[in-house]
Amino acid sequence: MQALSADQYARLSRLAEAWTRHYLKAAKGQPHYNPRLGVDALCFQPHTLADGRRGLLGALVTPVSLSLALVIDDEAVATGEASSLTLALPAGRYPFAREPLDGSDGWWRCELLDDLSDVDSLQAASRLAQRLMERVMTPAAPMP
Repeated sequence: MQALSADQYARLSRLAEAWTRHYLKAAKGQPHYNPRLGVDALCFQPHTLADGRRGLLGALVTPVSLSLALVIDDEAVATGEASSLTLALPAGRYPFAREPLDGSDGWWRCELLDDLSDVDSLQAASRLAQRLMERVMTPAAPMP
């Protein structure tokens, strides 16, 4: 795994904080809200899109869901794009929706689990995110 730069970590942290400001109040009203969890961007690695743009791909844990998240390096250029994109990853194709957060910045998100109410701790959520990324980045086994 390639280590991220301090700027990349700072951007992910700012985006997680922006998610909290924009969505936490609504999340608390959902029946599967988990007060033991916060918002964390985990396991992010550099990723190149099919069109050559670069970004970071990883897991996003919130008190209500676990998602794949994509942060494009030059998000200011990406804001005029469509509101969805599909990434072909080793384990398959994943549909992402644009989630604007602060001004022109945001990320693309593909929600995979919409109920984390049974996750006991931030550490357990982190382990779940790691397993998610391992599965997504491992090619699917061929069908017999």
